[in-house]
Amino acid sequence: MSLLTAEHVTKIYDNKTIIDDISIELNKGEIVSVLGLSGSGKTTLFQCISGLVSPEKGQIILNGENITGVPGKISYMLQKDLLLPHKKVIDNVSLPLVLKGKKKADARKNAGEYFEYFGLSGTEMQYPSQLSGGMKQRAALLRTYLSADGGVALLDEPFSALDQITKEAIHDWYLDVMRKIELSTLFITHDIDEAIVLSDRIYIMTRCPGRIRDEIIVDEKRPRNKDFGLSEEFLKIKRQIRSILERG
Repeated sequence: MSLLTAEHVTKIYDNKTIIDDISIELNKGEIVSVLGLSGSGKTTLFQCISGLVSPEKGQIILNGENITGVPGKISYMLQKDLLLPHKKVIDNVSLPLVLKGKKKADARKNAGEYFEYFGLSGTEMQYPSQLSGGMKQRAALLRTYLSADGGVALLDEPFSALDQITKEAIHDWYLDVMRKIELSTLFITHDIDEAIVLSDRIYIMTRCPGRIRDEIIVDEKRPRNKDFGLSEEFLKIKRQIRSILERG
């Protein structure tokens, strides 16, 4: 059984259908990307999956439980890190635990147990302004992980603001930490290369109203060879994706 399933999800705003009859699934340990042009409804889909909005049709199933329209079950990270500049890193990261009712000291202790896993050791008492862009994203990802208990993270273009070298390094790091904490990821990106390098499967959406046009399976095992991005298999998948996207 899939860990997370969106079944026949449709969302309408102001009498306009934004996403239409979308069905996707995420299995335990997978990274699955949702790829599409701007305006195809990817973020709307994630809002439905996370419970921030309720779809007009369809349902969201997590670990066999219907969580349609119920927020707080799935971790959701937006493009920007949204760290609070006046709070120390440990308090930014532990904020979801405080909001769930934990005392500040207990929340700090719980969150602090993950700082080594997330490559954040030594940053606990620093402020976000003292962190590099990559470190801010690590902190934001840890906060996202602690915000829900379903073992699933929705990431909406979390690495788009990073330079290419930093992005490649954080890709390697994310794959490693995801394995350690047994996290499964549904991932929005506009970056075809990023989707191929990270994903087990890639869903490709049409223009608005967003529908699933195709599903691409990336057979290369993770972690992938450093030269995978130069391989004929990589280029074959990239050409296939570009051809699908060009059809709109």
